[in-house]
Amino acid sequence: MPFASFFKRKDTAPDPVDSLYAALVQKARDPKFYTDLAVPDTVDGRFDMIVIHAMLVMRRLRESPEEVRTTGQRLFDLMFLDMDRSLREMGVGDMSVGKHVKKMAKAFYGRAAAYEMGLDGAADLLPGVINLNLYRHNEPSAEVLTRMASYLQRASAHLAAQPVADIAAGKIDFTVQVS
Repeated sequence: MPFASFFKRKDTAPDPVDSLYAALVQKARDPKFYTDLAVPDTVDGRFDMIVIHAMLVMRRLRESPEEVRTTGQRLFDLMFLDMDRSLREMGVGDMSVGKHVKKMAKAFYGRAAAYEMGLDGAADLLPGVINLNLYRHNEPSAEVLTRMASYLQRASAHLAAQPVADIAAGKIDFTVQVS
């Protein structure tokens, strides 16, 4: 082996968690959420859409206790590392970034738990949960709430049909239509 090749980076396979996070962020940025379903196109609205999709992935991973401890935790850590970076890019001072991230983590847990209760409960409960958590400062129509609830139910079912091992390996399909 030539001496110079010792210093070259070895090609490694991409981290599956990076692939999962990239896929859920890409889906969360689908313009149809912000146009057709009236999600506020704000920092909070975009955060909420990432929360929804991360919750859906973690919900699926929970069916395998080992995966939720490893892949799920790593996904959560990566998400909040990205939030930290985003806050710094937006000009939030170093001294207050930690407080903002803690507040965001608390919001994540609260919203994720509420969405899961809505998904696990009666179908008529989910639109109210969505209204309270996603549209909290807006007044979407009943039709928009119903359509967003339908999307969450369809996305959850779509992920449930995918093997947990594939998702943990970073192979996830978020092709559920926003309608």
